[in-house]
Amino acid sequence: MRTHLLTAFGLGTLPRAPGTWASLPVAILFAVLMVTTTTWKTSLVLLILLIGASVITIWFGQWAAEHWGRPDPPEVVSDEVAGQSLVFLCLPWGDRILDDHPLVFVAIAIVGFLLFRLLDILKPFPIPLMEQLKDGWGVLMDDLLAGLIAGLLLWLMVWGAGLGVASG
Repeated sequence: MRTHLLTAFGLGTLPRAPGTWASLPVAILFAVLMVTTTTWKTSLVLLILLIGASVITIWFGQWAAEHWGRPDPPEVVSDEVAGQSLVFLCLPWGDRILDDHPLVFVAIAIVGFLLFRLLDILKPFPIPLMEQLKDGWGVLMDDLLAGLIAGLLLWLMVWGAGLGVASG
């Protein structure tokens, strides 16, 4: 069962770009939820994904390193699920949230996905520092920092475009 959880039910075992394949369903889920339900329900689902994937990565991180023979095996993509979830949790939610046109949510999902993947792949400073942490913490924290930076950049873009409306 831990292999299924760490690999996001097999996405981490895909031959090319497993982190991208694991991040994509989170972005799609965000867009679908934003179109079909409330922002707080969307946030709750993303928070559950963030916490669940983080706990799985930390809890089974040492086992994964021993099982796959590397400190941060590419098969482990639960960290990407956590990081991508964090991106969308950074958005400027409020009582009157965003333009409710579905294409706006799709565009935000695409930009958030691309920002996270770019930062996760390129790992600009200080993201690589997180990889030095022990066990599952190093596997997780670089993705959470990439997710936080991507989320803040996305927040600035949404706010700068006048799409986020603070409650008030």
